[in-house]
Amino acid sequence: MGTKNEAPRSAVELDTLQLEIPDECQHWNLTPAELYEHIIKNDEGVLTDKHAIRILTGTYTGRSPKDRFIVEDEQTKKHVDWGGFNTPISKDVFEKLHTKVASYLKDKSVYVKDLYAGADPDHRLNVRVVSEVAYHGLFSHNMFIRPTDDELESFVPSFTVLAAPFCEADPESDGTRSKTFILVNFEKKLILIGGTLYSGEVKKGIFGVMNYLLPQKRVMPMHCSANVDKKGNTAVFFGLSGTGKTTLSADQDKTLIGDDEHGWSDQGIFNFEGGCYAKTINLSPKQEPEIYATTQMPGTILENVVLDSKRRPDFDDVSLTQNTRCSYPINYIPNASETGRAGHPKNIIFLTADAFGVLPPISRLTPAQAMYHFISGYTAKVAGTERGITEPEATFSACFGAPFMPLHPSEYARLLAEKIKKHDATVWLINTGWTGGSYGVGSRMKLSNTRTMLAEALSGSLNKGAFHVDPIFGLEIPDDVPGVQRELLDPKRTWPDKDDYTTTAIKLAGMFRENFKQFEEIAGDEIASAGPLV
Repeated sequence: MGTKNEAPRSAVELDTLQLEIPDECQHWNLTPAELYEHIIKNDEGVLTDKHAIRILTGTYTGRSPKDRFIVEDEQTKKHVDWGGFNTPISKDVFEKLHTKVASYLKDKSVYVKDLYAGADPDHRLNVRVVSEVAYHGLFSHNMFIRPTDDELESFVPSFTVLAAPFCEADPESDGTRSKTFILVNFEKKLILIGGTLYSGEVKKGIFGVMNYLLPQKRVMPMHCSANVDKKGNTAVFFGLSGTGKTTLSADQDKTLIGDDEHGWSDQGIFNFEGGCYAKTINLSPKQEPEIYATTQMPGTILENVVLDSKRRPDFDDVSLTQNTRCSYPINYIPNASETGRAGHPKNIIFLTADAFGVLPPISRLTPAQAMYHFISGYTAKVAGTERGITEPEATFSACFGAPFMPLHPSEYARLLAEKIKKHDATVWLINTGWTGGSYGVGSRMKLSNTRTMLAEALSGSLNKGAFHVDPIFGLEIPDDVPGVQRELLDPKRTWPDKDDYTTTAIKLAGMFRENFKQFEEIAGDEIASAGPLV
């Protein structure tokens, strides 16, 4: 079966998923144009003024990490870091829900896309996405790597995502937490998704699978963006949502490798994806021209973006959600890599949006500090983003991606430490959050200043200058960055009330220490002592 809506490749291939779908209801590997037609016909979305497609995902406009479960079997029982975001579920519960999904989908239309996760053929995963909505087909086409027609002819999935967004669980009888469920079964190589239309579950479900499988091959999976300059110097950017991974890696002067998920093997880094999934809140053509341009192109999906009466996107309107996003093939970025691969990183950037306003805008980390901050994975939520948050709230997500990491954080930290040491990479901590005071008092770091500091760090010139040590956090702060006012480099100097700064900084330092207590025994004394000095 090629990319046309012809007879299915093989009914047997869906039979293995317990699905009984009439031939005429199986839509295999449709092109974006064909998927557009189905999305419109099915009332799944509407066209914007520039012929992008706008989708409203309903109740769920973000992921549901508390509804994600991993089936406990002989292997996962030994290797998964149970607790937190990794919640076990029995094989019996999985089978019951699988049967429920199969029964629900009987005689319904399904959209099948065969794709790759991983630009390196030695480490890629053959992924099949089966969903009751054409929207998931287009999203998967954008976000994963697209095989050639010849490769599709012999494609055999290594892992399958089976999505039934409108099939809800009964928590009492089905053994779930809510009506929504995301179940990962490594033995059956199958992810079941139900009760949520949000497409990020498809993408992050496969990311979690890669994070489980690749460390077994000594390949480091990373929740990061990456780019490479004209001299071949690679940089990777770790960070939680909203810290600037996508924005800072989309640089007109550099080749974009990818904006969210990568692996680091003995040959270098490689993108897991074939597209980008960028936040669009307050998106503007002036600040982020490359990303903005993609929102004006056919094939791009705008998720939960408000349209005006002329169907023009209003990226400042967050009445539906703060988590508005766009999904597009990576080649929509003019300077995107054609291979999705690059050499070993010379610089590693940890991004944090510090809403307390006390971390420096840029600092250099020692190897021990790099591990401390990687394991900590700090950023901050701000007032208004979630119900009940009235002041900055520290968020620690181990490895800058705890919800997607099935193994213990120390497994990923050890792998990263090995790579950093072997390839002599410099690690930087960049605060894209607040300065001159906490959220509500201070102001957000100017993107232009962040870009200037980042450019100096990546070029190697910043490493040649003088540094001083922050007395509270122990971070090495550059004395001078060309093009940036000196007082901006030291956060205390930007605060009108210096005592208030010290009180707030010590408060955040205490949060770091309290959070790290859970890792002290495994991390060891050297890393545990690399945190704040007070």
